[in-house]
Amino acid sequence: NSTIVSSGGVFELGFFSPGSSKNRYLGIWYKKVSNRTVVWVANRERPILDTSGVLRILVNGNLELVNARNSTIWFSNSTKAAVSNPVMAQLMDSSNLVVRYLNDTDPANYLWQSVDHPTDHILSGMKLGWDLGKGLDRYLTSWKSVNDPSPGNYTFRMHLEGYPQMKVADRSTINFRFGPWDGIQFSGVSFDVPDTH
Repeated sequence: NSTIVSSGGVFELGFFSPGSSKNRYLGIWYKKVSNRTVVWVANRERPILDTSGVLRILVNGNLELVNARNSTIWFSNSTKAAVSNPVMAQLMDSSNLVVRYLNDTDPANYLWQSVDHPTDHILSGMKLGWDLGKGLDRYLTSWKSVNDPSPGNYTFRMHLEGYPQMKVADRSTINFRFGPWDGIQFSGVSFDVPDTH
């Protein structure tokens, strides 16, 4: 039941069970909001099925979540390998969980950060879309239900075919798009209006 709280007391990292579920997940939520609002979930697709669960930081700079049998449930899979010690994990007041070198606070040098892997929330300072240099596709995916944070049917992501466009989709059905990005702005917005007749 131990948690990590950001320095300003804005966000909290720990284990939780959503809704009526008994499954456990590692997540980040607002510390001071009485109705727990989870903004990030690590192990969305692989819940912990009992009351165990350990988050640890490895010498190579990766975070690892293991269950009672020491089986890996989730792994941060950093694209940067730590070349020197010590490294630390820190929860920021922005909701960002970062892995960094102990004496290096430059965001450009973070070994890994949760904002590069959003789940169903976008908060101030976060980015959506492709970072082609890092090979990152940052997009949002709905929860399956209030009891299950595994990826649901809806996504909000940047599509790169033709001119880039941000689209909301229900599986393969596009429900909303911002219109193509022309390098300066989105050129239009379209809505799919359901037929009510």
